[in-house]
Amino acid sequence: MKRAGCSAPPGPLVWQLCGVRINWPMAMLAMVLLRPGEIGAPESRRVAMKNLLALLPLLALSTTARAADPAPVQVVVLGTFHMSNPGKDLHNQHVDDMLSAPRQEQIAALVEALARFAPTRVVVEWPAQTVAERYPKYLAGTLAPSRNEVVQLGFRLGKLAKASVEGIDVEGDFPYGPVEEWAKAHGRKGELDEVGAVVERQLAAMQKALDEGGVAGELRFLNEPAGISGGHAFYRSMLRYGAGNDQPGAALVAAWYRRNLELCARIAQSARPGDRIVVLYGAGHLPLLRQCVEEMPGWKLVEANKLLP
Repeated sequence: MKRAGCSAPPGPLVWQLCGVRINWPMAMLAMVLLRPGEIGAPESRRVAMKNLLALLPLLALSTTARAADPAPVQVVVLGTFHMSNPGKDLHNQHVDDMLSAPRQEQIAALVEALARFAPTRVVVEWPAQTVAERYPKYLAGTLAPSRNEVVQLGFRLGKLAKASVEGIDVEGDFPYGPVEEWAKAHGRKGELDEVGAVVERQLAAMQKALDEGGVAGELRFLNEPAGISGGHAFYRSMLRYGAGNDQPGAALVAAWYRRNLELCARIAQSARPGDRIVVLYGAGHLPLLRQCVEEMPGWKLVEANKLLP
């Protein structure tokens, strides 16, 4: 490269002009301003040099801006089943003892696989205060044995990966009663019952995945595209129940969306560039939490099933 006076640009795809490295789009701009076809004439050289000096701050700013781009926040959203049979949902799966030796072996292998993602933060389905009280006891070995997935997956993963563990759960309304009343009053109770029957069939499929594939087998089933969309179908179906100004189905869906938006907000408000986050939440939350991650600028969704054993 000719350095004297920085007056003669070379022609590769990445240039170096007066110590400033230029990528291809900026090189094209430099070509226009410098007019290399006329650079041999004295007057053209003076014009070229004037244009180049005006261009250099822009090139330097472009290079600095690219270097300052923050590292993406990478997020795994792993939909789980309730391991301790709390029975708090409208429809519930009843699982066997997660503290049994075979299940503990399966859970240990699962957590080791998740730890290879090297998370910096683990987000779980408990309120922040509950996690703040119980996680230190877990680390100290003084927490009573628990079948809950927060302990079995979240606390284990946090300890193994040396990641922070954070609770973000919030209470939300689930006004199913008004939907049921509206359906009865309008002769559509049988139709609503069939929606519930579909959910029960989904629970049976979940149980089969657990029986045949262990804990990781059920989690893979829940986090496949078909399982994710199937879990959300119930809420879309609720929009059919109502008319005019009386919209109990829409009210139920709105309450569900509100809760999930608040969960997403809590994740976003504490996220920092470069974070590697594992979110462990009931599988019903998957569609909306995944949507949140996919649409958040600077975030990247990492598919959970690529990590599972």
